[in-house]
Formats: sequence, structure tokens, C-alpha cells
Amino acid sequence: MVDPQITVEVAYARPGEQVLEQLRVSATSTVEAVIAQSGILDRFPEIDLKVNKVGVFGKATALSASLSEGDRIEIYRPLIADPKEARKKRAAEGKQMKKGAREAE
Repeated sequence: MVDPQITVEVAYARPGEQVLEQLRVSATSTVEAVIAQSGILDRFPEIDLKVNKVGVFGKATALSASLSEGDRIEIYRPLIADPKEARKKRAAEGKQMKKGAREAE
């Protein structure tokens, strides 16, 4: 019996470089198996699947998840800043600028 195949993509980005690999894989492949098959782990040794989160079309998923035709697996880098803290800092800077603008009048 012939093993059905599907086409999926594996995406990874770091500052200044993005990679999108398209692969034809077994319909029973897991996210982890497709990432390994893509060769992206050899190309980017900083990827550690025990640390880096993965998702399909922006939705976090397990490495053991199954895939569908046309899915895009995304490998996420760790955050360099807490998004909540960064927003608070931007908001505080914006308030300071508004106060400064009033004083100039």
C-alpha cells in the first residue's frame, strides 16, 4: 500500500534571515519528524526543540501533533523581553512626552 503524502512548510526566522522550507512528507508525520526531516536543525544549531516553542499557523502546538495538507510549522525564538513590561515602558515614555509637550506651550 502506498503511504499518502502531504505538502507542508517549516518556517524559522532570526534577525536578518528567514527560512521557509516546503516538504512533501508522509500524511502520518508529526511536527517533530517534519522539522527533523527539513534539515533546519542542522542549518540553525541554536534551535533546541526542548526550549523553542513550535506552532502551526501561529497557534502553539505539541511536537507530537499530526499535520494536514498545506500546514506551516513555525519554530519560535525565545522572547528577549517580557511583552507586558515592554508595553508598560512604551506607555510610560509616551506619557512623559505628552507632559513635556504641555510644558513647552
